[in-house]
Amino acid sequence: MASIAIEQKLSNLFEQWSGEVPTLVLPLAPSGSDRIYYRLQSKNKVAVGAYNPHAQENEAFVSFSKYFHEKGLPVPAIYAEDLAQNIYLQEDLGATTLYSYLLQKGDYFPDYLVKIYKRVVEQLARLQVQGGEGLDYEKCFPRTNFDKQSMLWDFNYFKYYFLRLAHIPFDEQLLEEDAHRLADFLLETDTSHFMFRDFQTRNIMIKSGEPIFIDYQGGRRGALQYDLASLLYQAKANIPEDIRTELLQHYLDTLEGIISVDREAFTTHFYGYVFMRSVQVLGAYGFRGLYERKEHFLQSIPFALRNIKWLLENNKVPIAMPELKRALEALIASKRFEPFDKIKASSSLLTVSINSFSYKQTGVPEDTSGNGGGFVFDCRFVHNPGRYEPYKKLTGRDEAVINFLQHHSEIGDYLQDVYRIVDAAVENYIERSFTHLQVNFGCTGGQHRSVYAADQLAKHIKEKYGVNVVLHHIEQEKKNWKN
Repeated sequence: MASIAIEQKLSNLFEQWSGEVPTLVLPLAPSGSDRIYYRLQSKNKVAVGAYNPHAQENEAFVSFSKYFHEKGLPVPAIYAEDLAQNIYLQEDLGATTLYSYLLQKGDYFPDYLVKIYKRVVEQLARLQVQGGEGLDYEKCFPRTNFDKQSMLWDFNYFKYYFLRLAHIPFDEQLLEEDAHRLADFLLETDTSHFMFRDFQTRNIMIKSGEPIFIDYQGGRRGALQYDLASLLYQAKANIPEDIRTELLQHYLDTLEGIISVDREAFTTHFYGYVFMRSVQVLGAYGFRGLYERKEHFLQSIPFALRNIKWLLENNKVPIAMPELKRALEALIASKRFEPFDKIKASSSLLTVSINSFSYKQTGVPEDTSGNGGGFVFDCRFVHNPGRYEPYKKLTGRDEAVINFLQHHSEIGDYLQDVYRIVDAAVENYIERSFTHLQVNFGCTGGQHRSVYAADQLAKHIKEKYGVNVVLHHIEQEKKNWKN
């Protein structure tokens, strides 16, 4: 459906709900799904509008949200829906996710972040147990339970989208037998509660210091351990093991206030679910990273492999899986994923200098490192928001300009090409112990397109490689702008 038609349908639904015509209909940054989001605002009301072509997802999300919200659980309120047109309005939770806190934490795990995680696991226990009581599990898809079949589907995903694409040989029959043993072991525990299915930091909003959960439309009945494993062993979160243990115990303390718990049995199966989740996410990383070549997923692979290595070395899964263990050890020993290893890269000597500049005012910046210059990318062909009056006094860091560039320009495809070029240089420079790489983005005034592009590349390089990045916006710094 065309964006104009979606905006109109959401505007109509907003007016029906609020009694007011929206004065602002702002597209939000794209998610990793087919869902499209807008912020709609009138004089007295604000809401987030969603369009999703997948009717089953909409029905599950709206149904679960209403049920959880009635129980006082931390989920967004549903204001209005027209599921026949695949649209609904929900509470505006802002833009701060738990993942955004992780990006700011640096090389250590601060106390304030531990406190946030403790609050998250407290609310998780409530959602799983209290939210699961009386829930209409018939809304779940493709299955109502995270059962053996679901586990085997995940395992096959791992086999064919990760092991195969990573060129790790395996015996099909022996690996299948290992998968059945693992599934049978995991199903020995209680599987009667709500399982979020994809409980990770991008699906946890932080509003006024409190966590609020989103994207649980894929949930189903299952084991409590799975969601906790997903959170504590999320690959790029890279939570220290002692803090993981502390959070596990805090979760169990909370759970004991709700239901009876055998802590020893729970913990034994917990590490089994950590293993299962790690295998599942490697399948996703294989498809999204090795096949679709999406950088975020590629850089997650080394973290996931470290989690598996720790589980194997510490004998955390008390069942025999010889063929699976052999294949995983081959993966861990492989050097294929070293270029995506942020921890290894962050120890390198490389500094990447990224500049935005104006062709009209200053021209291409000098390379002060003495290396004679670096990449220069011309942004002047990109549709220019500076041509339009509402954007003239704004910069590439303002939300309105960001949304304009993301939705009304060629900048997305352009940056993907830039990433491929610069990534190759960064990986080569890390391997060769080089110390400096310069990248410049120019546009007419050095205010909109080049600023946005430089910011995006800086974020991309920091997240993917962890190397030192020095960012300068030359024209804006003349105005005493502080980065």
